[in-house]
Amino acid sequence: MDPSVPFIIIAVLFVALALSAIRIVPQARAYNIERFGRYIRTLNPGLNFIVPGVDRVNTKFDLREQVFSSRPQPVITEDNLVVNIDTVLYYQITAPKAAAYEVANYSQAIDQLTVTTLRNVIGSMDLERTLTSREEINTRLRGVLDETTGKWGIRINRVEIKAIDPPPTIKEAMEKQMRADRDKRAAILHAEGERQSRILKAEGARQQAILEAQGDQQAAILRADGEAQAVERVFQAVHENDADAKMLAYKYLETLPALAQGEGNTFWVIPGEFTEAVKNVTHAFAGDAAQTTPSTEKEHTEKTETGQRSLTAADPTRSTSAQAAMNAAEAAEKAVADARDDVRRAGDARGGPTPAPREGDEG
Repeated sequence: MDPSVPFIIIAVLFVALALSAIRIVPQARAYNIERFGRYIRTLNPGLNFIVPGVDRVNTKFDLREQVFSSRPQPVITEDNLVVNIDTVLYYQITAPKAAAYEVANYSQAIDQLTVTTLRNVIGSMDLERTLTSREEINTRLRGVLDETTGKWGIRINRVEIKAIDPPPTIKEAMEKQMRADRDKRAAILHAEGERQSRILKAEGARQQAILEAQGDQQAAILRADGEAQAVERVFQAVHENDADAKMLAYKYLETLPALAQGEGNTFWVIPGEFTEAVKNVTHAFAGDAAQTTPSTEKEHTEKTETGQRSLTAADPTRSTSAQAAMNAAEAAEKAVADARDDVRRAGDARGGPTPAPREGDEG
């Protein structure tokens, strides 16, 4: 036999023994080491050495946060209604030794503890509070679970309720109630919308009426100012031009035809100053005719290439103007007489004598 064979066998055994003494622990992992069945230590992540043949790895734990989802559990509320509640837990192993030796199966222990704690919490609430108090339920569950699992080397980070399923009859009643509430809110919102619409329309009509009234007021003020300025200018022009009684009497006669104009006029008034105005106009034209000379000579000179000639032309007399004034006076007196006759006839038609109107009376 080759003398080198034993050395090779020994070398192989040594290498195998050395390799069995090396343990490499991944990150976020923990290994519990037992020696002759007794816990010795926990291997941390990295390169570790154990005694080959004496030490052995008992349990391996993942130190990362883990998720545990329980099955839906039937729970009775305070008002004796059965609801199915599904929960989910987020936990993390903080002490690998306690997780391995303080509880046999920490996953089953957490599940049963969650169910019993949930029944105790929900049993003190009615259905409506159970459906609307999820945050309170989560907080109470987390407090009880964290206190109990602390000695197991497990920390409960978060507890969430996934679903709360009431009985089908309760679901149907809740749906009807929610539908009625939605219809009520819709009717209220519709009524509020109509109310706001009417208010806005009324405000708009009010603002429109106010603006129209203000516009009419401004227009009336402007028209009144314009008429006042016109009257003021006429009055100023009359005084600046020093109009005498004759001119005013003539203007007075010019306005008389306007008294008879109009679709609804059945009679008209003869002012008392009418005869006096006629006399003033007549005297005015007669005086102008008396003061005017029979003829007026005007000289016109015209230069020509041979010399200068004088042309004298005489103006016609103004007897035609005086005659026109007399005709106007006669026409006015005739109009007055006709008006008095009309008044008498109107009185006879009413069935009684009517005195003849005098100057200054209304006919």
